[in-house]
Amino acid sequence: MEVKAFYWMGDHLLLLDQRQLPEKELWLELRDHREVAEAIRNMAVRGAPAIGCVAAYGFVMGISKGSDPEEVYITLSQTRPTARNLFWALDRMMEALKTGRDIEEEARKIEQEDLEANRRMGDLGSKLIHDGARVLTHCNTGALATAGWGTALGVIRTAHLKGKKVHVWVDETRPYLQGARLTAWELFKEGIMHTVITDNSAGYLMSRGLVDVIIVGADRITANGEVANKIGTYSLAVLAKYHGIPFYVCAPSTTFDLSIASGKEIPIEERSGSEVKEIGGFKIAPENSPALYLSFDVTPAELITGIITERGIISPVNKENVKKCLS
Repeated sequence: MEVKAFYWMGDHLLLLDQRQLPEKELWLELRDHREVAEAIRNMAVRGAPAIGCVAAYGFVMGISKGSDPEEVYITLSQTRPTARNLFWALDRMMEALKTGRDIEEEARKIEQEDLEANRRMGDLGSKLIHDGARVLTHCNTGALATAGWGTALGVIRTAHLKGKKVHVWVDETRPYLQGARLTAWELFKEGIMHTVITDNSAGYLMSRGLVDVIIVGADRITANGEVANKIGTYSLAVLAKYHGIPFYVCAPSTTFDLSIASGKEIPIEERSGSEVKEIGGFKIAPENSPALYLSFDVTPAELITGIITERGIISPVNKENVKKCLS
């Protein structure tokens, strides 16, 4: 069964509201760029590649309705500051508009290119997973986070389709539970063996020898190979290093931001602390207790075994190899 986060309908966007999963599959009809911006900001759609694709179609709708291009760009770009694909897609759409290219066709190309890159990464990365591997992943990096196949989860999907027996440890991923709600939902639909775990179980599983490899996604990667990804990724990388477990990042070349030298320069999105203090509308902390929600953390290159891209696998991860792979 196809898992898809969005469909372009020619004049509007059908978007699967990921906030409602797995309880129900609710599709939103988005008809202008402001509705798209709201959907991105409020996490109805998430995952850097998917955000980039959806923003591109939002740009098309904004321009087609006569909105000022700069206003459309700003409205969409101010939604999720860490996701590199968002800015990459909007810059490409603005360039297409300025040079007279068909912007709807450009948005379609962005979607198709992401899907092709995902499949290529799946082929390359699946070679790193042996038959019978126990793979740990974090957040959601599947079809829901991309144009329709997946980055890190796409690697696992490809290995499964090649006949490898894979078991996936699924970090729940607080506070939005993208692992428990979304990754497990995708794996169930694909018939891939998996177990949902609390985020703080990962280290103990590693210590017991129950994890063979860790694969995660990325929201932005710097010129020296440092990676911003869902909060909790850095902790996994440190634990993997201690336990001698390979730690891979899987992301398309569009997630790299070569204008940023290191992770210290990556803008880290801070969301409302109220999102930490409740789950599904139920309050789990005192009303007056302060809470901090940094959506992402940064993992240093020396903790990463390799970065899987559609252009090859970067290993060891350093500035020279990043440049060589992407040039």
